[in-house]
Amino acid sequence: MDAVINGVYLVFSLEVFLVIILSAIFGIFVGAIPGLTATMAVALLVPITFYMDPTPAIAAIVTTSAMAIFAGDIPGTYLNIPGTPASAAYVSESYQLAKKGRAREALGINLICSVFGGIFGTIVLIITAQSLAEVALKFSAFEYFWLAILGLSCSIFISIGSKTKAFLSLLFGILLSTVGLDMMSGAPRFTFGIADLMGGINFIPVMIGMFALNELMNYYGSSSEKKNIAAMSKDNVFSKAKGHIKNHWINMLRGSTIGTLIGALPGAGADIAAWISYAVGKSRSRNKQEYGKGNIEGIMDASSANNSGISGAWVPALVFGIPGDSITAIVIGVLYMKGMNPGPTIFMDGSGLIYALFIVFIIANLMMLPIGYIAIKLSKIFIITPSRVLMPIILCFCIVGAFAINNSIIDIWLMLIVGFVAFLLVRNGFPMAPAILGLVLGKTVENNFMSAMMRTDGNFLGFFSRPISATLGVIVILIWLSPLIIKSFKWFYNTQNHKA
Repeated sequence: MDAVINGVYLVFSLEVFLVIILSAIFGIFVGAIPGLTATMAVALLVPITFYMDPTPAIAAIVTTSAMAIFAGDIPGTYLNIPGTPASAAYVSESYQLAKKGRAREALGINLICSVFGGIFGTIVLIITAQSLAEVALKFSAFEYFWLAILGLSCSIFISIGSKTKAFLSLLFGILLSTVGLDMMSGAPRFTFGIADLMGGINFIPVMIGMFALNELMNYYGSSSEKKNIAAMSKDNVFSKAKGHIKNHWINMLRGSTIGTLIGALPGAGADIAAWISYAVGKSRSRNKQEYGKGNIEGIMDASSANNSGISGAWVPALVFGIPGDSITAIVIGVLYMKGMNPGPTIFMDGSGLIYALFIVFIIANLMMLPIGYIAIKLSKIFIITPSRVLMPIILCFCIVGAFAINNSIIDIWLMLIVGFVAFLLVRNGFPMAPAILGLVLGKTVENNFMSAMMRTDGNFLGFFSRPISATLGVIVILIWLSPLIIKSFKWFYNTQNHKA
């Protein structure tokens, strides 16, 4: 109890609240700019945290990451350009709603679900941190392989239109993931003698090319200037939120649960949590045909998952010192720097810092509501700014965002090439979401497959030798066979009816 009181004392000070407010504004700004991610926002804060006490330093990082994840929905809604990778899962839903004049409605429910998901994940973090971390530690190469395959499979089933084109788009993303040094032999693959490609293709320039640059090319390829889709958006931010929550509260709860569980797995993070939650939500929905056309359910599932995934990622980071995602990888360094050594002893040092961190999580997510509301109201800049002015500005941010990852001109060329290819693919009906997920998970599939095969001396049955791995494997196989199973049931049902 003394540690809890100490934690409250550490948080409720003018300095900490000022840091939270400034960090929230900074996170909103960075997250709303296409190409600048939540990870980049946190990385930019690290030098500043050197001069802060532990509590405000952690408060700055927690608040910035939560705000940046939400802010990525703003350009996604108005421009079909996700501000952060976590927003890419449901960007089409928000954009389609904006085209119907419901941009603020979409952002309002995004905001509420983000706050709910963040607080839900924090409560789970407080109550079950050690238990969830123990489950995550049971994941080996076998489980991670099946989890990644599950994510890739979901990317095809959630796609709108031709599943064949979705599969080919997925293969394009996986092909990009093979660029770099081979894990086993160390030989370079598809690098064309370019040293900067030895470490593989970075996800951020590709995402910028596939979404932002693709939209820019569509704009400049049009014979007439496109008006901003949100110009007719007169809806109130929270006018329909109560009804959506009443009708689809299960989506918020399910998305938050999935996000927390996936986030607790080392290396998974909010991006994968959002994709999987979106896929699960679609599979459980009664209105599957409405997905991709502006379905509020998809937004509620995925936006709840990405913010709860941030909280979940802190579970392995705090309890075992294993980063749950790229943000907590940075955080672990800051924790060591501030004398908070991640591990079981972090809960027993009696200083109250761990409880201060929990309180900061809740305050940061609650602070998201008013600051996010203001950001939505101010987002009218996307409406009043002419497209011929807005598009070149976005192009500049895209170039800066691509270059800033590794300070490499190669990433800019990569963004331009991928953007052009994406432009051609989209015009011919190929979805980009599977390609993005293929790039994200392709390396995970390959590395864990090779590691597992080495452990079993090439025995494929090893992937079904562990309870969790076997369960995931069966789920994946059932998903693959589901179209055939459904057709068989329909054939059998029609045959019986015909006989009757």
